Amino acid sequence: MTDSTSYTPPEVWTWQQQSGGKFTNINRPIAGSTHEKELPVGEHDLQLYSLATPNGVKVTIMLEELLALGHQGAEYDAYLINIGQGDQFGSDFVGINPNSKIPALLDRSTTEPTRVFESGAILVYLAEKFNALLPAEASERAECLSWLFWQMGSAPYLGGGFGHFYSYAPEKLEYPIDRFTMEVKRQLDVLNQNLAERRYLCGDEYNISDIANYAWYGALVLHDIYSAARFLDVQSYSHVIRWASEIEQRPAVARGRRVNRPWGPEEERVVERHSAADFT
Repeated sequence: MTDSTSYTPPEVWTWQQQSGGKFTNINRPIAGSTHEKELPVGEHDLQLYSLATPNGVKVTIMLEELLALGHQGAEYDAYLINIGQGDQFGSDFVGINPNSKIPALLDRSTTEPTRVFESGAILVYLAEKFNALLPAEASERAECLSWLFWQMGSAPYLGGGFGHFYSYAPEKLEYPIDRFTMEVKRQLDVLNQNLAERRYLCGDEYNISDIANYAWYGALVLHDIYSAARFLDVQSYSHVIRWASEIEQRPAVARGRRVNRPWGPEEERVVERHSAADFT
């Protein structure tokens, strides 16, 4: 390891508001809203407030898959939450998600509106609500939930760990990049070995565990998030690429990836979604 300036942690940490890095203007060590802001509300029971990051894409893909299966109750309104501008700290959004992270879902079909936050929880909630994309048999359900929660526990090392220090930190530091690169490659190998023997993560059937993992690891191997494909040698994980490529061919996945997407070519953006007509 190369020499670097050592850091001695203070006895009590204090917040340095301008700490550098891409997200320094929105990161803070306290919770709660910073301003009053009313959220828009559409005509459908399901109201989604999100952004087309991997965590947001999980939910829009799920909703589009449910609609493709014929579940008309899964019609939804999707509104953009611009995290770069701090929309996630608005009072109404914090009322749905006290953690101030996207995505956040409000289901108005229940006697009292039901709030659901955390992308994995939203996937399970929708799967149970519509009895779809989550196996009913006990061992198959356990396998599905195991891979779902594997993603929830693993992806922070990919995004907040590797992605931050490799792409967003104000300076390149060998130790954290080396540490998180090792972990991300281990994760890719976990997926690759499993998918060497299975079409999907749990076997022959596509379910919410594939949706959740595709949103992160599919983006990594197919779309070079963090501009690190060569650095990570993602081409060596051939089974992950095969699996992600097959999922990406699904029409519902193509639609879901476009929702709440304010960047990229104009024809790939559906900044707000209120009906299928928004894709045409």
